[in-house]
Amino acid sequence: MSVRSRTTLFTALALAAGLSLAAVTPALARPATARTTAVAQGDARNATQHVADFYGAYIDAVWATDDKAAGADAKALRAFYLSTAAQKKVAAYETKEHADGILFAQNVPVRWQVAYTGSGAGHATSRVTLTWSDGPHAEVTRIDVQSDLHTLKITDLKPAD
Repeated sequence: MSVRSRTTLFTALALAAGLSLAAVTPALARPATARTTAVAQGDARNATQHVADFYGAYIDAVWATDDKAAGADAKALRAFYLSTAAQKKVAAYETKEHADGILFAQNVPVRWQVAYTGSGAGHATSRVTLTWSDGPHAEVTRIDVQSDLHTLKITDLKPAD
């Protein structure tokens, strides 16, 4: 084997070893208990995604009790995502029940999930599942949310049966 062939072979081996080490090092540096990074994505034209965006941002705002801007943020989110009629319905619920009319509760969930459940007559329906604690017996509530397919505004919210 010529010196040039040997040099090329050793260079290729060193490059392959270096690339393998670079690929493995981040995985080795991460503690065994660390979770993988979640990937989030969305579609601004999707009514169910719009509901998910609203609930995610709204829960973040009401969860942040130490942030003075959080109350104004929650109010602004309601104005942006809810139709005028839905805002009035939520306000009436809050006056009557002394609870948050978006979450139908007095506290804030630790997790949420939104799933498409159907559409018709120009509206889409999504089911929001709120989880209130951790563990195998965590309390869960569900809310049916109706959205206008043209404006994507939330037009109705009600606790699911």
